[in-house]
Amino acid sequence: MNNNVEIEAKVLLTKKQYLTVYESLKAEKGIELINQTNFYIDSKDRILKDNDIALRIREKRDEYVLTVKTPMSEGLLEKNQALDSKEANEMIEFNKFPKGEVAEFLELLDIDLSKLVVLAKMSTKRTTIEKKDIRERISLDVNTYGNKVDYELEVDKTAMALAEKRIAEILTPLNIKYELNTVSKQTRALCEAC
Repeated sequence: MNNNVEIEAKVLLTKKQYLTVYESLKAEKGIELINQTNFYIDSKDRILKDNDIALRIREKRDEYVLTVKTPMSEGLLEKNQALDSKEANEMIEFNKFPKGEVAEFLELLDIDLSKLVVLAKMSTKRTTIEKKDIRERISLDVNTYGNKVDYELEVDKTAMALAEKRIAEILTPLNIKYELNTVSKQTRALCEAC
């Protein structure tokens, strides 16, 4: 299992704004197109949400990762555990929670794993530009969940102030007025599913 800190600023966009941002970024070096699907997990009585914990399985390029996220003073602590397709499908289809370090971590928090189920699914078409030399990742997403489609710009940096500044550097020259989005993909998908 690996751990990392996620610090990202996000903005929800209209489809027109998304297309404008996409056109402005598509000439960047290092652009990558990715399709991914997230399966969001909680108990029916939302015990993880009540404890500020997010849990998902992400399928990307036929690989599966189980991720638990918990808040920190700035950003989120992510714990990631690779799953094989059998383990992932047993959770997705039959709610059989996979063994491993994520399970052990949740059990330390007195979470009853037998109550955890997949409650929502989100498919994302992601355009990513990663600049490792300056520790920056820009993601432009089209998210589909339930009967909804939304558009989002995310910037990952080493500090929230840097991520927010980069958002402004991208959107202000395009005359796109914006508000930072604090509602996670998981929250949006779960709200749509309930």
